[in-house]
This record gives sequence, structure tokens and C-alpha cells, in this order.
Amino acid sequence: MDPFDVIGNLHNIKPVFQPVIGAIDHDVIGYEVLGRIQDEDRWKSLGPFFQDEDVPEEFKEEVDQHLLKLAMDEMLEMEKDGMLFINRNASQLLVNDGEALLETLLLYDQKGFHLNRVVIEVTEHDFDEDFETLGHLLLYYKTYGIQVAVDHVGAKSSNIDRIRQLEPHILKIDSGIIRKHNGDEFQDVMFSLSMLAHRIGAALLFENIEDDFQLYFAWKNGSRYYQGYYLAYPSFDLVEKESLAVDLSEKVKRYVHRQRTLIEERLLFVRQWEEKVKGLLVKWEGPKKADTFIAEVTDLFDEESFRMFVCNGEGQQVSANFRKRDSEWQMEPHKKGSNWAFRPYFLENVMRMKAWNTGLLSDLYSDIETKEMVRTFSFPLTDTHFLFIDLRYAYLYNHECLLQ
Repeated sequence: MDPFDVIGNLHNIKPVFQPVIGAIDHDVIGYEVLGRIQDEDRWKSLGPFFQDEDVPEEFKEEVDQHLLKLAMDEMLEMEKDGMLFINRNASQLLVNDGEALLETLLLYDQKGFHLNRVVIEVTEHDFDEDFETLGHLLLYYKTYGIQVAVDHVGAKSSNIDRIRQLEPHILKIDSGIIRKHNGDEFQDVMFSLSMLAHRIGAALLFENIEDDFQLYFAWKNGSRYYQGYYLAYPSFDLVEKESLAVDLSEKVKRYVHRQRTLIEERLLFVRQWEEKVKGLLVKWEGPKKADTFIAEVTDLFDEESFRMFVCNGEGQQVSANFRKRDSEWQMEPHKKGSNWAFRPYFLENVMRMKAWNTGLLSDLYSDIETKEMVRTFSFPLTDTHFLFIDLRYAYLYNHECLLQ
């Protein structure tokens, strides 16, 4: 795409709007602005023009400004509320210290398009450039109420600290990477991003959603906004809820039903395990005979578990490890005396078991020894001693509710 043909034909350029849908009311909450140029009787994407590194940034800025003005004019004319997402790379923003963009936005603020409706999207890749200057500029924009979104979050984990400094309003995640990573690996990435978003008060937006699985994944992982061809293609019209390709409310009803079913099944497992242990409590004779007690427990959890032990309320292990190898349970006496209170949530979970007198099932985590994803079922034997049963991955894998 010849950049001079683009610059010389601004009258043949129009914005298209891709809807962004909210998870709360399942309605269109805004639009991302993209560009199209007319070539005879066809409208072609301006993506290649903006992605071409040989095109001067001043050219890109001029075209983007043209598209922005047309988009805001149309939203004002149609009396459309909601946010307007605009893409800018670092080089474009730093042209003339970002003043041209700000002047345009301030002008339209006077016309009634308030600045808090504008979301400037920058990609995480932009942080590899002059982050200090870019960061200061974006923070300056934020003082006017302009929102900031970081696109392609997670592409480079080394930028987490910079994202924390910037504290954007929105983190955009490309749904395409769901299929490029194995499940466990991407779940780790999602956990980190969810925690980051929670800490800095940012909303998650999953983009490029192309099928039901990706939409379900986004919903299940706390995405506040959704975007992609599965919901709506970019359009010259400002698409409303009724014109979306899917009924999001109906989809979410199905997702809720599915999650409720999985949770109920998981809770049933926990209750069954509790009953198993309760049936053996009469054989608990104190920490000095903890190994004898666990030998009884292994028979009841032979299918589910690969390791179990007993700790006191201070985190100290009072039993040997009972470890299953080649279908046989073996004792590891050298583990007695180990202290596990340093583990995250250990003491909190012990206090919960003591207060509620009930068993607990941990979240999924990677076992240091086996490197597999496991869960731990724990149960209070008394107010001062607690049984820990590590569940093997092969068992979890065969029961979907235990992998959620």
C-alpha cells in the first residue's frame, strides 16, 4: 500500500467501528476505531499502512487524526454514548509530544464528546521504546480523564513492572494466544494477569474472540469486556446490541449453569472425602501414632492420592510422608519434622479448618517434587493436628470439576 496514495486520498478513507461488549449488562459499551480506504468498488483495511515500519509516523498520525475526527463526528451526530477506543503506537504519540492528539480531543470535549469516553490503546511492545517519555505522556493524558489501555498484554512478562507504573484502566488480552499455549501454561499467565489487574484496578478485555470456547474462557477468567468476530465484525455502522452475532445473555446463562454444575460436583467430592476421613477418626491416637493412622488412610485414598502426611497447627510435620510409587505406598521417615508454615495460605487454611471443622480443597498448583499440577485435600483430625492428602494429576484430569 503506497503511503502517498493513502495520504493523497483522505477523502476515500472512512472509519469502521468494532463493538466492545460489556460483561455486566451484555450491551455494547463502546467501539474500537479502525480504518478503511476505498479502492475502486472495494473497501480495504488500512492495517498494512499502519503496520509498515517504512511509512513515516507523521503520515500515520495524519491518517489517524482524520479517522478520529470522522468517528467522533459520527458518534456525536448519532448521539451514541459509550467509549471510543483508538490505537496509537509509541512513535505516533511522541510526534510533537502528543500535542496534536490532545488538541483534537480537547476540541471535541467542548463539542460534548467528553475525554473520559476516550481510550488510548498502546501495545505492550511500545514499552521497549522510550518508556520513560511514553509513560509520562500517558500519565499526562490520564490527568485529563482520558483512559489508557495496554494491548497484547502478556506478550512480554518483563513489562509487568512498567504496566504497574502506568496503572492503565484496561488490559487487553489477545484470545488467539489461548490456542498457542498449553492449558496449564496459559492458566499461569492468566493468573498473573488477573492478579495484576486486581492490584492496579484495571479491567480485562479479551479481544479477537472467534468462537464459543474463547468467549467462555474470557468470561470464566473475569473479563469485563469482550471483542471479536464471534460477536461482531467491524462495520461502518455503530452496531447496537440487537445486531450482535450472538445473544450474550443466553451464552452467559449456559456458562453459569456449567460452572454451577462443576462446582456442585467438586463440593460432592470434598464431602465424600470428608466422610471417608471421619470414618477413621476413632483410630486417631495422637501424633506419636500418626504413621499407623495414615497407613489406614492410604487404603481409602489409593486411587486419588500419591502422598499424605499429618502436621500440627504450627506447620510442623509429625508423621512420615506416605508416598505412592509403582502402585505401592512407601514411608519417608526423613520428612518428619519438616515445617510447612512458610507456604502461602498454609496457616490461614489451618485456622479455617479449625474454626469450621471441615475439610478444604486447595487451588491447583505445581508440585515442587513431581512438577505436575496437583491439589491438596486437608482435614482437621483435632484442633491441633491436620491431615494433608495430595491428589495426583491423573485423577484430577479424569474429573473435569477438579481442574476448574
